Amino acid sequence: MKQTRILPLPDGLVGERVDTGVAKLMGLSRSRVADLAAAGDILVDGVAASKSDRLPAGAMLHIEWEHERPLQVEPIPVPELEIVHDEPSFVVVMKPVGVAAHPSVGWSGPTVLGALAAAGFRITTSGQPERQGIVHRLDVGTSGLMVVAKSETAYSVLKQAFRDRAVDKTYHAVVQGLMDPLSGTIDAPIGRHPGSSWKFAVVADGKPSITHYDTIEAFRRASLLEVKLETGRTHQIRVHTSAQGHPCVGDPLYGCDPKLAAALGLDRQWLHAVGLGFVHPLTGEYVSFTSNYPDDLQQALEALRRGVDY
Repeated sequence: MKQTRILPLPDGLVGERVDTGVAKLMGLSRSRVADLAAAGDILVDGVAASKSDRLPAGAMLHIEWEHERPLQVEPIPVPELEIVHDEPSFVVVMKPVGVAAHPSVGWSGPTVLGALAAAGFRITTSGQPERQGIVHRLDVGTSGLMVVAKSETAYSVLKQAFRDRAVDKTYHAVVQGLMDPLSGTIDAPIGRHPGSSWKFAVVADGKPSITHYDTIEAFRRASLLEVKLETGRTHQIRVHTSAQGHPCVGDPLYGCDPKLAAALGLDRQWLHAVGLGFVHPLTGEYVSFTSNYPDDLQQALEALRRGVDY
């Protein structure tokens, strides 16, 4: 089945190579994008593009790819995926960047479920086969803690807990500039961006979305936030901070400064799920888990502390 996406080029991707820019925009691997370009399936302003072409300002992208077989979990090892906690009813993992939660249309890279399958984990829950055990997700470009249910009871209880907003989700994010006020709540509805099927925005008819934040540390050009989500919309933190004029550093889709990201050595948004807490689905006791920053985020943070300039 042929999949098609037509979308405008975000300002943050202007000047990028086609393979690099489209990979970031679509959540595909660079090799997959290169193959699409070689097949003539990527048009820039109506003209077939090669993988090494540079993306011009104001361009309209037309991207097509073939999806022929049903989605299924491919047991592909992900050495960087860390098992934080494991027991019969659920497993908590630290998802690395570049890994999706589960298989989806347009994604040919590794997944959390595929990594668990390759490691010998057995998931026995209801739901679509390619999403069994998934009770919440993180973006491909976001690292951090995820819980995956392994039993039907855990799946039902945890899924309901996420629906009821009874799960404590804590993120750290580095955003451009300084939030005003330094601590606060962003209460703004989020829905599909009117000009892009892959992007979200604050829109009047969107779903209720609430983000609480506190500034942990301020730098010359950016600041480190602790963020707690009351709701769990797609791209919620990225959309809300961008709408305030402070996009996540390294996030071209939502308007980051590409020069700052390059100076920090970042090729993804500085956003990490550092904490996860919930009531145990079997014992009823509260359990919580924490995660350290991955190396790329830690190094970027240290560069900000040193006062990196560009």
